[in-house]
Amino acid sequence: MTTTPQDRTLFLDYQVPSLAAGDYSIKVTQTIGVDPRAYTATRTFSVAGERFALPPELVGAVFPPDGSTGDHSHVLPHLVLSRSSLPWERAPEAPRGQGGPLPWLALLLFAGDERPEPQVMPLSAATGTADAYFPPPAGLRAGDDPKVTVIDVPRALLADLLPTRAELPLLAHLRRGDGDVCDGAVVVGKRLPPAGTSSTVHLVSLEGRFPAGGDFDLGPGGPGSLVRLVSLAGWRFACLDEAETFGRLAARLTDAGSPLRVPDSGEEHADAFLRQGYVPVRHRLRGGGRSVAWYRGPFAIGPATSADPDQGPARAADELLRYLPGVGMFDVSHAAAWEAGRLLALRSTGFAGALYEWKRRRDQAGKRTVADAHPLAVAPIDDALPAGVTEWLTGLSRLQGVPFGYLVPDERLLPVETVRFLHLDQEWMRHLVDGAYSLGRVGTADAEMDAAHPLPLDHPLVTGALIRSDLVSGYPGLLVDGYADPAGARPLPPVRVERLAPSVLLCLFQGDLARLDIHQQPESLHFGVEPRPGGTFTKRLRGLADTAPDAGELDPLPLGPRGTVPVRRLADAAAARLGTDPTAFTAGALARQMTETGERVTFLRG
Repeated sequence: MTTTPQDRTLFLDYQVPSLAAGDYSIKVTQTIGVDPRAYTATRTFSVAGERFALPPELVGAVFPPDGSTGDHSHVLPHLVLSRSSLPWERAPEAPRGQGGPLPWLALLLFAGDERPEPQVMPLSAATGTADAYFPPPAGLRAGDDPKVTVIDVPRALLADLLPTRAELPLLAHLRRGDGDVCDGAVVVGKRLPPAGTSSTVHLVSLEGRFPAGGDFDLGPGGPGSLVRLVSLAGWRFACLDEAETFGRLAARLTDAGSPLRVPDSGEEHADAFLRQGYVPVRHRLRGGGRSVAWYRGPFAIGPATSADPDQGPARAADELLRYLPGVGMFDVSHAAAWEAGRLLALRSTGFAGALYEWKRRRDQAGKRTVADAHPLAVAPIDDALPAGVTEWLTGLSRLQGVPFGYLVPDERLLPVETVRFLHLDQEWMRHLVDGAYSLGRVGTADAEMDAAHPLPLDHPLVTGALIRSDLVSGYPGLLVDGYADPAGARPLPPVRVERLAPSVLLCLFQGDLARLDIHQQPESLHFGVEPRPGGTFTKRLRGLADTAPDAGELDPLPLGPRGTVPVRRLADAAAARLGTDPTAFTAGALARQMTETGERVTFLRG
C-alpha cells in the first residue's frame, strides 16, 4: 500500500446535536380574540440514539489497530466514530449539567490479566444483581429490556483508569482532514499500554454515572468489589518490548545497496553467473538424466537484456532452453517462466475455460472469413479478450499467484534483515504471460494465430525491492512509498506492494526506483507522549500557529497509577508553556499538541 501526502487536519472541541437523545414534549397554545378560551395541544416525541450498543459502521478506525503488534508503549489509544456528534448526544450527568458538554463515552485500557470478560445479557439482568454495582439507567419505557454487553471491573482498578470530571471533556474531540485521515469524533484513552504484554481497550458508556459536579460514582463496597459498565466496542493489540520497536527493527535492516545475488563461490566461471543473479538448480532432462542448470527468476540486478527478442510464441518450454556452450549447461530461466505461466493457467479453471472458448470462437471466425466468398457478409472477428481473461493476465503480469520458489529460488539471495533493490526482467515476464496464453496452442497454425493476435499487455520498466525482516511481520500494515530521486520529490506509481511471506515484503513500482520509504499506517496519526525514566513523561509542543516554531519540551510530569496520563495537569502545563489561558486550552488544542505520526525509514539504492 502506498500513501499520498496529507494536506491539513483540523481539530475541534465538540459538536453538540441540536437535540440530545431523550424524550421531549411540545405544548402549543392558541388564543382567539373573539373567544376568551385558550386552545392547548401537547405532543410528545423522542429523539432516539445509540445507547446500549453501537452498529459496527459507526466505528471508523481504532489505534493501535485491532490485532496489531508494535511499539505502542508511548501511545494513548483512540477510536474514531463516523457520526461526529455521537460522544455528546448523551450526558454522563443525571440530570445533564449546565456547563460545557461532557462526552458520555470513555476508553478504558486493561493490560494482560486485568482484561475483564464481556458478558451479554438483558438489561434487567445486568441491573438486577448484587454481584456488581450498576444503577438502573434512567428514562427507560415500560417493557424496554435490550440486550447489553457488560464488563465487571474491580473498584480499585476502575478508580485508577477512569477519567476525572475535569479530564473528561479533554478526551473527546472532532477531527477533520484531507487525504487518508479518518474524519469524525475521536475518543482518546488516558492510559499508556505496558510494554511486553497484550492490551484490551473497551469503549464504555458513562451515561448517568457522574453525579452533579462530581466524579464517577463507584458505588458502595471495598476496593475488590465489582463495578459494572456497558461496553459498546472493544479491541486488542500487543505492545512489543523496546528491542522490537519500529525504530529498533528498522535499524537492523542492512545492505540496502547490496545486489540480489548469492555470494561468490571462488570458481571463476560460476561467479560470472552468480554476479548476474543466477543460482544453480537441479535439472531433470527429458531422457531421464539429471544435470545442473542456471536459473534466474524475474528479479534481476539491473536492466535485463533479451536473449531472444524475435522469438515468437512457444509451443513447449523446451523451445526456450538456452544452451551455454562455454560452461556446458542450460539456462532454464525463460523455460521455467513459460511453464509456470502454463501451469498457473491450467490451475485456474475459470481462466482456462474462458481463454479456450475465446480462442475457439476466434479461430472459427477466422476460418469462415477465409472460406467465404463474400467476407463483408461475415460478422467481424472480435479480437478483444474477455474482461475476466484480461484481468487474470494483468494480475499474472504483477506476479500474482507465482510460487515464491520461482521468485527467490535460493534463500541466500535474500538474507534475514536485508533490503534488496531489483529490476523486473520483462523478458521473463513476457514468457510467463505467454505460457498462460499458450493454452490451446498445439500446432503451427495455433502458434501463428496467437502471433497474429498478441496480448494487449504492456511491459513497462518496473523496479522495486524485496525486504526480509521482522519489521514486516511485526507491523503487518506497513506502508511503502517509492521515488525516482533520492530527495523524494518524484513519487512512482505502485505496481504491487504485498507480503509474500510473513517476513517478506515485495515492493514494485513503475519507473526507476531510487528511494524507498517505509512507514506506518496513515491512521497512525495518533496521540502520544514521551516516557522518561522514573515514571515520568514529557511532550514536545508545537507553536500556537502552524508557521510558528516549536515551543519546546515540557518539564517531566509524573505518570498516574498504572501508567495513566494526568490529562488535566498535562493541559495546564502545556497552556502555561504556550502562554495561553488554561481555560481556553480545550480538547481541540490539546489534540493538536498530542498528535504524532508514525516513524519513517528511508533506503536509497546503491
